Amino acid sequence: MGRVNALAPTGPSGDSDALTAFRALRTPEGAELLAGLRDYDPAAELATATRLRRDHPAALVSAALGQARLRQRAVAKFGAEDAHRMFFTPHGVEQATRTSVASYRARRFAEAGVRSVADLCCGIGGDAVAFARAGIAVLAVDRDPLTAEVARANAAALGLDGLIEVRCADVADIGTGPYDAVFVDPARRGGRGRIFDPEAYSPPLSWATGAAVKAPRAALKIAPGVPHEAIDPRAEAEWISDGGEVKEAVLWFGEGFTAGAFRATVLPSGATLSAPAALPAPPVGPVGRYLYEPDGAVIRAHLVAEIVERCRGRLIDPMIAYITSDELYESPFTAGYEITDRLPFHVKRLKALLREREVGVLTVKKRGSAVEPEELRRKMKLHGPNAATVFLTRVADVPTMLVGRPVTGPEAGHR
Repeated sequence: MGRVNALAPTGPSGDSDALTAFRALRTPEGAELLAGLRDYDPAAELATATRLRRDHPAALVSAALGQARLRQRAVAKFGAEDAHRMFFTPHGVEQATRTSVASYRARRFAEAGVRSVADLCCGIGGDAVAFARAGIAVLAVDRDPLTAEVARANAAALGLDGLIEVRCADVADIGTGPYDAVFVDPARRGGRGRIFDPEAYSPPLSWATGAAVKAPRAALKIAPGVPHEAIDPRAEAEWISDGGEVKEAVLWFGEGFTAGAFRATVLPSGATLSAPAALPAPPVGPVGRYLYEPDGAVIRAHLVAEIVERCRGRLIDPMIAYITSDELYESPFTAGYEITDRLPFHVKRLKALLREREVGVLTVKKRGSAVEPEELRRKMKLHGPNAATVFLTRVADVPTMLVGRPVTGPEAGHR
């Protein structure tokens, strides 16, 4: 992605100025400046800039401070070691895939026999880096000159320029015939923010799909909220979460992938749940001893019925993705809770219950409720050595509060 020049105003002169500023960062003087800013405090930026401008050009200092800020932001996605060697644009940091997800996708390609890939709309090169580290040769393409330059610098900075060729071009002009696979990551942001219509992506999803079906194998990165009806039946659709947060959806085409299948994958474990076709609507019934909260990727992939079947459970409400069962069920795709109390929504009753139980730490979760968790937590005036979880939800369409404690999933280890 990265089609918007984020370091200078758009237009020919702005593009030229941004490229000049970026290239200055790669000179010995620029590299030395950046190295000294690795741990600088952005709150002290004015004092830092004033000090550095005594010995360096103001434009170079400004560019170095901006790049240092971007590197600090990028640590969350790329890790400290890579982030402080790489180069970024504001859009590049925001839109780049985090390393864990990109590496997982690269492994799927490698396991399918891919040895070369055309990475179309490569942005700053995060996916290209993951492909190269998986042993795949990459043609990385972006039409924005600055973004392509940044991608090229990142390949060199990480010692992967022998596997990554970066080309500044329109993706529509690239012949992908010589490559084992195509990867397309369309731009999903415009001047007004996020783009939700897949045909308003740049390039549109229909163009990306057309490029995908012509290749032996392909992957298209799309927003996780894409409507299922917009998914081509020739694709295997996969939703990926990392640390419990849904990060993206990927449409896989070609050999090694199952057309029409839906898949949910959770990282860092890499556990995958898939189904060739949707199961019938799951049963609905009363709240049992346990409540299971499916991972967001499972919900997005419409695979909640799979979990209901596996745990021999039921939904608490036909419109709410909370599953209940009388049996303890452990799975990487759910967090489990033992329910101790069920009561109609009533703030004073909940407050009295928590005071009686000496609850000082309260986790508030909600589905199907308009109440804000932080607002409810403030009203509770918690005090005591114990912890509890309360679910604000609906049971048989009635606003309900379920109180319990985690028995499986990430929270269970912190009781």
